[in-house]
Amino acid sequence: MRSIFFYVFTILLLQPVFGQFNIDEESVEITFRFESKDVNGSISGFDSSSTIDFEDLDNSSFKGSVMAKTIETGNSIRDWSLKRSKYFNADDYPRLYFESSSVYRSEGSASYTVKGNLTLKGIVKPITWKFVKDGNTLVGTTTLFSSDFGINIKKKRADNKVKVKLTARLKQ
Repeated sequence: MRSIFFYVFTILLLQPVFGQFNIDEESVEITFRFESKDVNGSISGFDSSSTIDFEDLDNSSFKGSVMAKTIETGNSIRDWSLKRSKYFNADDYPRLYFESSSVYRSEGSASYTVKGNLTLKGIVKPITWKFVKDGNTLVGTTTLFSSDFGINIKKKRADNKVKVKLTARLKQ
């Protein structure tokens, strides 16, 4: 009887570790930092059809989008300006899209690299995310240049550097 209890208990403990996961859309937080202007912000309205299988990463995919009109920097005038045609053009391009092309384990068993394409204002560019899994939470970071997507805040490309962080809970 004790051994049956042990096996059942072990299976219940391991259940959240194996199998396919999806991203809990309600839990997602996306923040960014525009380095040269010392501006922090967030963007929301996350929608995802990602499927993540940590035991079979070749069959995993990250696919999601956010709403451009939800950008917030703590300054309502700046937020209004960023949504206009000169920057994000939220009326003509209401969503930013990401779709992975490869997912693989890196730098240890809890670290993952996700390569794919970001579409912003109709411009598609490759980006690489670095994710760390901690329990049922994924934390990912990437760096991009807003000028690559026609959002020229500063004249030099290097001065348009944006660091992005995504935090999400996983669900089965």
